[in-house]
Amino acid sequence: MTADRERDVVSGVPTGLLIGGAWRDSSSGGRFDVEDPSTGEVITTVADATVEDGDTALTAAVEAQPSWAATPPRERGEVLRRAFDLVTERIDDLAVLMTLEMGKAVKESRAEITYAAEFLRWFAEEAVRVTGGYATAPAGGSRLLTMKQPVGPSFFITPWNFPMAMGTRKIAPAVAAGCTMVVKPAHETPLSMLALAEILREAGLPDGVLNVIPTSASSEISEPIIRDPRLRKLSFTGSTAVGRKLIEQSAQQVLRVSMELGGNAPFLVFADADLDAAVDGAMLAKMRNVGEACTAVNRFHVHESVADEFTERLAERMSALRLGRGTDDGVDVGPLVSAKQRGTVEELLTDAVDRGAKVVTGGGRWGDAGYFFQPTVLAQVPSDARMLAEEVFGPVAPVTTFTSDEEALAMANGTEYGLVAYVFTRDLQRALRVSEGLEVGMVGLNAGIVSNPAAPFGGVKASGFGREGGAEGIEEYLETKYVAVNLP
Repeated sequence: MTADRERDVVSGVPTGLLIGGAWRDSSSGGRFDVEDPSTGEVITTVADATVEDGDTALTAAVEAQPSWAATPPRERGEVLRRAFDLVTERIDDLAVLMTLEMGKAVKESRAEITYAAEFLRWFAEEAVRVTGGYATAPAGGSRLLTMKQPVGPSFFITPWNFPMAMGTRKIAPAVAAGCTMVVKPAHETPLSMLALAEILREAGLPDGVLNVIPTSASSEISEPIIRDPRLRKLSFTGSTAVGRKLIEQSAQQVLRVSMELGGNAPFLVFADADLDAAVDGAMLAKMRNVGEACTAVNRFHVHESVADEFTERLAERMSALRLGRGTDDGVDVGPLVSAKQRGTVEELLTDAVDRGAKVVTGGGRWGDAGYFFQPTVLAQVPSDARMLAEEVFGPVAPVTTFTSDEEALAMANGTEYGLVAYVFTRDLQRALRVSEGLEVGMVGLNAGIVSNPAAPFGGVKASGFGREGGAEGIEEYLETKYVAVNLP
């Protein structure tokens, strides 16, 4: 891909704050750099929101809330449908933009754009399916009327690893339900969100319904918004450590809160598993997004009878992946998002090796520029290795073994997290028994990908609460009101 094409894509994206339907500079005039993780070079700068800008954005959302809530559901759905069409039409440019700011290969960026667009389409259809109820009280003499109404002004904090899909997964149901919002994208990857915001404006979203405030000072900007009594909803995708702080802050206003937090996904391969399918699933579940995903496999638990063969085949597939700049042809694996993230991967890998793990393939940095790390497989990983307890968030696959179903389940559940687990077996009874026993919000049964806009995404335990996507997704933005009707 030519440098001119890349510059054209970046130059076509607004780089200000979107507040009240207008693009504007930061109140301080400040801007921050957006970096290409494959080179370490700055590709553009973006307006750096201040606390004052955050307050102004929330004010815009509050002022737009009554009229937006009163907008007919069909009209809200049509905005989302038009946005779906625009995102789909512009997938090539949006994919290049995402790759430039986040690093993943263009083919993966295209897959994310497709996934992101599906939330717009799904909730365009859900907007007209919000229902209430009418019933006779059991004792007679009155009627029970229930209705659903929008929660109100919402604040979204989105992560860098899926910079558009994590936006549409929150924005689309809020739009469908009739909620206005303020969005703070990750400072590493603001461009995809800014491009999406402009598309929604073109699709007819009224001024003030969506406000976007990129900033390099996330906590300083977010806390005053969360503590503001005008806010009614908080949704966050990110680390459990940050999520805990946000939950504490939200308690003051007793906000409706959705938290999609960290994961420590186990991948269970039983003795009867189809190893071809298991390896295929492992590649999807481990290497999607360079391993920088909360749903990425963090630890492989493989029955001892097939562990050697599985590890060998996984290492062969991992070593065949082509690393390089995400915009180059034929690249499978791009860089990690930052030097800090690569350092975390290196630290966890060193700890595992020091404790006795064996490197089967990979194991180090790659290239002279950018934040690349080789796809890596580790065998004989001891139970006290930090990477079995902490999110690797990179292309490293640690393999351990088990001898019984009970041991496998205990190993899988032996964590504070509970987002997703993957299970490979051809025994139906085992599949159901293990799926029921796993302490997670989602299970990939003989499947390496669980994400689907039509399904409820979310976890349990320290992985958070609330669900995004599916019929459940819009409920996060609706309050239930009960009216007692006297009818003797």
